[in-house]
Amino acid sequence: MRYPAWKYVLILFVLVISTLYALPSLYPDEPAVQISGAKAGSQIDQTVLTRAEQILKSASIATHDGSFGQNAALLRVRTSEDQLKAQEVLRRELGENYVVALNLAPTTPAWLQAIGAKPMKLGLDLRGGVHFLLEVDMSKALEQRLETATADIRRNLRDNKVNFNGVRQNKDNIVVSFANTTDRDNAVSVLRRQSNDFSIQSLASTDGPILQLKYTEARLQEINQYAVNQNLTTLRNRINELGVAEALVQSQGSNRIVVDLPGVQDTAEAKRVLGRTANLEFRLVSEQADTYAGGPVPAGTQAFPFEKLDGPTILLKRQRIVTGERVQNAMSGYDENNQPEVNITLDTAGGKLMADATRNAVGKQMAVLFIENKQRVSYVTDPVTGKTVETRTPYTESVVINRATIQAVLGSQFRITGVGTPQEASELALLLRAGALAAPMYFVEERTVGPSLGQDNIDKGILSTQVGFVLVALFMIVFYRVFGLIANFALFMNLAMILTVMSWIGAALSLPGIAGIVLTIGMAVDANVLICERIREEIRWGASPKQAIVAGYDRAYTTIFDSNLTTLLVAFILFAIGSGPIKGFAVTLAIGIVCSMFTAITVTRGIVQLVYGKRRIDHLSI
Repeated sequence: MRYPAWKYVLILFVLVISTLYALPSLYPDEPAVQISGAKAGSQIDQTVLTRAEQILKSASIATHDGSFGQNAALLRVRTSEDQLKAQEVLRRELGENYVVALNLAPTTPAWLQAIGAKPMKLGLDLRGGVHFLLEVDMSKALEQRLETATADIRRNLRDNKVNFNGVRQNKDNIVVSFANTTDRDNAVSVLRRQSNDFSIQSLASTDGPILQLKYTEARLQEINQYAVNQNLTTLRNRINELGVAEALVQSQGSNRIVVDLPGVQDTAEAKRVLGRTANLEFRLVSEQADTYAGGPVPAGTQAFPFEKLDGPTILLKRQRIVTGERVQNAMSGYDENNQPEVNITLDTAGGKLMADATRNAVGKQMAVLFIENKQRVSYVTDPVTGKTVETRTPYTESVVINRATIQAVLGSQFRITGVGTPQEASELALLLRAGALAAPMYFVEERTVGPSLGQDNIDKGILSTQVGFVLVALFMIVFYRVFGLIANFALFMNLAMILTVMSWIGAALSLPGIAGIVLTIGMAVDANVLICERIREEIRWGASPKQAIVAGYDRAYTTIFDSNLTTLLVAFILFAIGSGPIKGFAVTLAIGIVCSMFTAITVTRGIVQLVYGKRRIDHLSI
């Protein structure tokens, strides 16, 4: 019996690493509130932390161990009730420049954190998490569609040589004015031939004959449904970019979306990224921009602040070249001056629009307009009840973040600079890469949710796992003596390896995941049972103890490998076609199978070699 020295080194290395990185899972997290800037580049310093501590002290909410991390302040509190109260107080006192989010602070010892060890995340059914309820602004979705339709109508009438005085967009309709009824009737024929989306009504006004176009009820429902579905898709993409495991994103009613984030997450970052309706518009700079000194803007142009809200005003042409909806990919990086930039790739249609617009504009300037829909939160005290009421007023913030001279005809790939800090460039790229929201969304509700299965059910599930583990261990000791003890050690090592790998990859453990671990333990024991029974058979057939050990491992290996491989294939299929709890089960099962192959064969054989390999054996304790 010989066993390579390098395998002992590998086993010892895996044992030490697994033990160290599984330890953090034994330390529970505690409730905390996290304060971060409303924008990615906002800085949080000791002044903010001190102010927050004073605010909570005035509200009789005890805090401890205030700290900084990833440009955010974290204040720990004693209970979940204090956590909710602290969030409400800080949100009201600090204002809209800061995001106050619920979070869980780790209690892992510093020496474990120093080596990158972190506890395994728990799913929504085991720990609970953060619950967001967002409302889609349907009026804004309609306004955006009407804006696009207005430009299309203007272009169609011109292409068909129909005379008209003007096209203007109202809140829920489009009005086209004419000089005479003949032009109006010609326009009706053209518009009905082009689209059936509108109900067209001929009216008379003091300025002459007009057409009033309103979307049909069927088309309005399509627009609303598209806005919700597109926002659902975009939210899922953004959550994937954030790396949130097993998140739940689903619609509720006609215009609301529910987002549940399980386990320990940076809820401030999640809230900032999920709720932002960031979009880009590429427009040509007006020739009158350099001479504009304020006052009424010339026809066909719009005025926007440059770089900052309090920066100089710049005139842009009203017509957009392309918007962020045409962005196929976006990556942040650095230019030749080591300044942050965002490299953008447009889709085919966007590239053609960009090329057409810049072909005759070489030498002119193009600007990048950053548009963000926000909510202004204010608090008003009811004079009758004395209660503080929160009110939210939506508003749009538009700033020019880049202005540059067009050196050549642009196509599908180009870059924008002047995007602020590296963090802001990275977040802008994330938002564009994940897709644009079809309409703004506003947070209606944010709260922590408890375990969905109930603590009693969770305790029973964990208890059943512990009882099963103990019974399996006793079974192995009673039936296989020393070999049973060795198999039990391998089981503990297998469990530590599973916890370590899951914490490394950020997988969240749910109750189905626990079922996957239990099944893995059963399969690992099954492998050791096959090996032990094979050794017994070899001894009955007259083999010496050492020959029986070698033959038992060698001949059982093929059977163990085949059975684990087929189960691993099933785990991959479940992960590919499943969702939520099914994926949680598949992940833990796949990790457990790979770990059990190592512990049930390599680890146990190495220990058996240490026990029996260096001495004469007359009898095996099996």
